[in-house]
Amino acid sequence: MALEEHILYTYIFVFLATGIAVATAPLIIARLLRLSRRPGDIALQPYECGIKTRNYAWESHYGIAYYLYALIFVAFEVDVLYLFPVAAAFDAGAGTKALMLLGLFLAVLSLALIYAWKKGSFEWKTPDSGNPDAPSQERR
Repeated sequence: MALEEHILYTYIFVFLATGIAVATAPLIIARLLRLSRRPGDIALQPYECGIKTRNYAWESHYGIAYYLYALIFVAFEVDVLYLFPVAAAFDAGAGTKALMLLGLFLAVLSLALIYAWKKGSFEWKTPDSGNPDAPSQERR
């Protein structure tokens, strides 16, 4: 009995050792094959879509409207994803309780949308005219 357990533990150890070797081998090979030179100043700068950078990433100021808009989108997208399982599981035998719960969920979702709309989260603020790098509002 002890010999069989020893063989089982040997298999587990070999499996773990193989997994660790497969995970670390590409890292070691890449480290050995890489060029041994230090990157220059240009290589250490952040890449911003081909535009020459003006300052470091922690010094640049982006408008909060981008983040608010994305956050609202993600929140409503996740809420809408909850409707798919309800629609798939909803049948004629579910009754009025399920329909009332679905209506309550949609009402809360609608109230959140109205609140964000009244707060002005969906209105895009125009960039200030003092910033020379701000995009112009005129159409070309």
